[in-house]
Amino acid sequence: MDRAKYDHVVKNFFTCDPAALTEILQELLAALSAEETLPPVHAMSQNYETAQANPEIHILPGNLKDARDAIFPYFWGTDGWSSPLHLENVRGPANYASFVGAVACLLKNPNLCTDTYAQRSNELEVKSVTALANLLFYHTRDPWGIFTIGGTISNMYGARIGIEKVVPGAMRQGLREWGRVVGIVSEASHYCNQTIAGWTGMGTDNLLAIPTDPSLAMRLDRFAETLDRCYQRGDKVAFVIPTFGTTDAFGVDDVEGIRAILDETADRHGQPRPHLHVDAAVGWVLAFFSAYDFNDNPLHFSPDLLALLKRAVKHARGLRYADSVTLDFHKMGWGHYPASAFIVNQKSDLKYLSRSVAETPYFAGADPRRDPALFSLECSRPGLGPYTVMASLNGLGLTGWQLLVARSLELADKLKDRLERLDYCKVLNRDTTGPSVVFQVYAKGRDAKAIHREVEEGTMTPERYARFASEVRRLFEKREKTMDPRNDARLSFTTNIGYKPHGLSLPAWKAVFFNPRTDETVIDRLIDSIEELV
Repeated sequence: MDRAKYDHVVKNFFTCDPAALTEILQELLAALSAEETLPPVHAMSQNYETAQANPEIHILPGNLKDARDAIFPYFWGTDGWSSPLHLENVRGPANYASFVGAVACLLKNPNLCTDTYAQRSNELEVKSVTALANLLFYHTRDPWGIFTIGGTISNMYGARIGIEKVVPGAMRQGLREWGRVVGIVSEASHYCNQTIAGWTGMGTDNLLAIPTDPSLAMRLDRFAETLDRCYQRGDKVAFVIPTFGTTDAFGVDDVEGIRAILDETADRHGQPRPHLHVDAAVGWVLAFFSAYDFNDNPLHFSPDLLALLKRAVKHARGLRYADSVTLDFHKMGWGHYPASAFIVNQKSDLKYLSRSVAETPYFAGADPRRDPALFSLECSRPGLGPYTVMASLNGLGLTGWQLLVARSLELADKLKDRLERLDYCKVLNRDTTGPSVVFQVYAKGRDAKAIHREVEEGTMTPERYARFASEVRRLFEKREKTMDPRNDARLSFTTNIGYKPHGLSLPAWKAVFFNPRTDETVIDRLIDSIEELV
């Protein structure tokens, strides 16, 4: 062995050099600061063929600047979502308290699978999960949970517990001998539930979607009918996954109402109660206002905003009836990926996922009372979730989070009001309480409200509505081509907001107020751009 070369590698890549690391970090931060002065741009050209043809692994060891040079073009070519003109999706810029937590985590690189691999980082996970559980369930007795790589995996945990509750032993024996096993969601739920139904072996055909009402909430009458019908034909209902903040329109399901129907119907049919898991990946932040003093109003919210926040608190109370919850801190928590959490209201539910120490021989010292590797889907789990969450929660403080969330709701409501004043525009989620605005824009001279009224009354034919839907899409694409990227907000488009009156999918423009730097001037310009367009 060439010992000099070996020592060179150790010195450059395994010995902490604060000066070298700080210099590179300052260069990256300088690039980021420069980017923040620029408007959002369309994705830079991507040449995947060249990337495959030239993987470019250097032969000789270099130094940290070689590492920087290898990734910098891609760093510069990736949008940081810092511009206030970014309104297109459920994502905003990560806050810098989260960055502090992420850097600390990366320096130690813990694996949260066991205490042995994580030490006090596992303690931090327990602390973070408990803090979030107290927000969601409002001081529950015995919560537990873990951070996962995303909302899909977090929802899968809830579904898997449900399968084991109604099909005991399915983890080992599978589902073949049990007949039809089903899960229930709403038509506005995230498509990841289809993924979960397929990947758990339940089958996507056995995931039943309940229609929503105009507020994008699951219809309780149709849910009750479907649940009763399932039991009558002998189905095993493993789980129900309400949505707390749909991705497009921020619909919130009535969790308390679903819980009451679920328990009564299961008991009446003599069946085990299905697991009630709430997908609150987007909407969980409404729980920040559960303890807000609306009488004293210490943050001086306007009367209109207070009314919105009171509705938010009413929604958030429903989370207390859930068996488990998914939340994504990397969405409206303004944190870094991945920071999704799966939290159970009662720790005892984790027994449905557990395995023995004998089944994990290389974790012979694992403690079944705590070590996540004995029940988690993943063996290797990064510590970014608890580090970024705890840094953010305590850096910004409860008041900081209340201000951020309230501002997002306030701006969304302002845009809804402005759009509804235009005869040729129709807001499709006027009564939801969230940062998303989904709306339709027609040519001047159209009565958007009358068109939507016909849709809801069932007097609009699919053929005629298809022409209207095409017009909504065409105008969106026209704005995309003619917009001024320096002044015009970036929006997105959905072909189906999740509410389908008489079977008609509603396409819509979408604006999402996730960026704390967005203000009323962006809304003013958005309205002007629509008026200029049509």
